[in-house]
Amino acid sequence: MHAITSLASLALGTAGLAQDAPELRLGLIGLDTSHVIAFTAMLNDPNHGEHVAGAKVVAGFKGGSPDNPASWERVDEYTKQLQEQFGVEIVDTIPALCGKVDGVLITSIDGRPHLEQARQVIAAGKPFFVDKPVAGSFEDCLEIARLAKQAGVPWFGGSSLRWWSGVREALDPEKVGEVLGCDAFSPCSLEPHHPDLYWYGVHGVEILYAAMGRGCQTVQRASTDTTDVVVGVWEGGRVGAFRGTRAGSHDYGGTFFGTKGITSARGHSYKGLVEQIVLFMQTRQPPMDPAEIVEEYGFMQAADESKRQGGAPVPVPQFTLD
Repeated sequence: MHAITSLASLALGTAGLAQDAPELRLGLIGLDTSHVIAFTAMLNDPNHGEHVAGAKVVAGFKGGSPDNPASWERVDEYTKQLQEQFGVEIVDTIPALCGKVDGVLITSIDGRPHLEQARQVIAAGKPFFVDKPVAGSFEDCLEIARLAKQAGVPWFGGSSLRWWSGVREALDPEKVGEVLGCDAFSPCSLEPHHPDLYWYGVHGVEILYAAMGRGCQTVQRASTDTTDVVVGVWEGGRVGAFRGTRAGSHDYGGTFFGTKGITSARGHSYKGLVEQIVLFMQTRQPPMDPAEIVEEYGFMQAADESKRQGGAPVPVPQFTLD
C-alpha cells in the first residue's frame, strides 16, 4: 500500500506551507554544488519563477573536499556567488553557522563528510536536510539516522526526484492504485570515492523507492561500462528495477505498475523538494521515514556486492535505528 499511504506527504506542496509563519533562517554546509545556487535562488528571490516562500538562506559554511575535483573546482565560485548575488554570510565553523539559523541544509556534494557535519548539527539541536548522497557509505547513513533519533533531532535527506511533481502525479492512488512494480531510470555517472550508485544513480533509486517503499529483500545487478540494471525483489513478490545510463541520451523518470493502472513520469524540478524542506523546517515533521533512507543506501550497497559476485542475488542489509 506504499503509493497510497505516502501520497499524503507527497501532495502537501505549497498548500501545506504555513504562509503566515515567520520567515525561517536557513544555513548551508558545503558550498561545492550547483544545488546551493538553485535552492538559494528559489528561496531568496521572490521574483524567481519557482519561488518558495517561508524561509531564506542567510549563512553558509564553505566546506569542500580537496581530493574530489567535482568539489574543489567549484567551491570558490559558488561561495562567491552566494555572497555577491544573495548576501549570504560565510562563516568559519559549523557551530557558528548553527548559532545563526533555525535549520540546516547539508549540501556538500561529497557524501563522505556528511556524518561529521551532521554530528555537529545534531549537537546543536537543529533540524536538518541532507542532500544526495546522504552519506559516503551505508554505515555512515545508518549512523546519521541513529544519532539523530537518539538526540530527538528531526531530519530527512536524498534526491529531489522523489518530490518532483511528475512522480507525485504518477503515484496518485486514484491513477495507479497500489504499486506492484516500478521501472525507474536516471543517469549513473561514477565517482571513485563512493559506491557506484550513490553519486548519481541515487536519483533513479529515489524514484524507485518513492514507488515501492521499504521492504526490499534481495538485489541483483547487471553492469557494463555504459549501463547498470539493478533488480530488487520486495516482500510479497513485488519487483522493482533501476536502469542507470552512462551513454546515449539521459533523463530521469519511471514507469509504475499498479492495481488500477500503469503510469509514467519523465523530467525533473527542484521545486517539490524545496517546498518539502520549508514545510519540514516549519513543522519539524520529516516527510518520510528515515529508515527508508537508510534502506535505500543498503539497496545501493547490495548492488555493489552483487556486481562483485557477478550478478548473484544479495540480501539488503538488515538494521535497526536503536
